[in-house]
Amino acid sequence: MKLSAHRPHTQSHPSTIRRLSSLAAAIACGLTLLAGCAQLPDGEQAAQAPQGPPVFPSPPDEPRFIYERTLTNSSDVETDNQDDAFKRLITGTARSGYFMSKPYAVAVHRGRVFVSDTADRNVKVFDIPNGKFFTIGDEDPGQLAKPLGLDVDRAGRLYVADATLKMIMIYDRDGKFLRKIGGKELFDRISSVTVDPAGRQIYVVDIGGVKSENHRVRVFETATGRHVMDIGKRGDGPGEFNLPRDMAIGNEGRLYVVDGGNFRVQVFNADGTYRDSFGSVGRQLGNFARPKEVAADPEGNIYVADAAFGNFQIFNPDGELLMFIGSRSEQGGPAKYILPSGIAIDQDGRVFFVDQWFAKVDVFRPYGLAADQGFLVRQAGARTK
Repeated sequence: MKLSAHRPHTQSHPSTIRRLSSLAAAIACGLTLLAGCAQLPDGEQAAQAPQGPPVFPSPPDEPRFIYERTLTNSSDVETDNQDDAFKRLITGTARSGYFMSKPYAVAVHRGRVFVSDTADRNVKVFDIPNGKFFTIGDEDPGQLAKPLGLDVDRAGRLYVADATLKMIMIYDRDGKFLRKIGGKELFDRISSVTVDPAGRQIYVVDIGGVKSENHRVRVFETATGRHVMDIGKRGDGPGEFNLPRDMAIGNEGRLYVVDGGNFRVQVFNADGTYRDSFGSVGRQLGNFARPKEVAADPEGNIYVADAAFGNFQIFNPDGELLMFIGSRSEQGGPAKYILPSGIAIDQDGRVFFVDQWFAKVDVFRPYGLAADQGFLVRQAGARTK
């Protein structure tokens, strides 16, 4: 898809029990490093078709994405069997499921959506094509303590950055624990993990901290755990980081690193040499206020989640702004956010965007991709619960 440049427990749904007061909104805005709430112009807001989901950007611009669905709990992928449906009909009870408590990051492989949950200390798995839901990392071997960043390789192996364990935990596609890489002697504060498509190397972002000089990306061989190289050091110059957050691999093996404290994305060649950067602190299109995670689509476009703006911005491989999706809102709903964090793009170009406050993952489909195309299509004979 070409983008044109443009200016197990059951509980109630979190959005029904968490209402943000005006004071809380002010506090949330105060988390940014800017004075006041960071706001962008309204020009990229969604258009609500008379009988259809929101599209982005608004008319008269050509639509590029369409809102497809939201994931919050297991019932979003599991289908009632006939007995359950009949029981609910005669009792008047609503469907219930296993909800996300505090999702952070997301990764996707062939319709299977992995979401890290820092409060529940596990990874929740929404297998949309097969109508299944399960969790990873609840018990040993491979028990998780504070899962943050996620990634998957071409084979579907799952890589989890655990901030408490200071380890990268590796599982197969079905959640079987395979091995771990890392340790307290190797990292100060892990924030994310990125794996090359073949699964040969992993890139671990060490966010460092106020008292640490280790603001860097560490690279390891996946099979052996051997340390290959480091990228960056603390600072504000080219190739230097201040609180790096996440990394994505784009076209030609380019490495895109969110340099959070310097309000930019830095670009490196595959060998770790510095190439370029884009972005700066500000409130306008193309600026950053609180950048969190980054992802690349199949064409190499770069998507950057910003927790202060409540959106994700889309850039071409050279850092030129194309468009953005999302805005801050206390009410929730499609493309409405308070604390967005994680982002991932699947092989079809679908965008998966996490909001921690509303405990959800919004899914956006490329406008040219039909709803019955791609990996999210439910398979015939998918299970019912």
